[in-house]
Amino acid sequence: MAFPTSVNSQITDAVTQSGEVVNPQITDSVTQANAKVLGDAPAIAMGALYQATAQALALAAHNAVSAQQQANTLHQAATTQGVALLYSLDTAAAGTATKTVEK
Repeated sequence: MAFPTSVNSQITDAVTQSGEVVNPQITDSVTQANAKVLGDAPAIAMGALYQATAQALALAAHNAVSAQQQANTLHQAATTQGVALLYSLDTAAAGTATKTVEK
């Protein structure tokens, strides 16, 4: 990735604190690495966003399935108690009738 020569000339004219001129190949390499990092940043950010969104949706689906399973267990228990109550009413009526007939 090459930059306009005006930018490269500004970078290659850099002088270290000790007064030595920096090798133009080094400054160009650092510039290109920095440009690559800046160029990749939006894609990495979107990837992180997609991963976070997928994780949140998966967790929501997991919670929905768990709630459905718990509700199903509760409904089965209520149905079982209702059926047992219906059967016991008939038994109680038969027992009461039997006692009445025996007397």
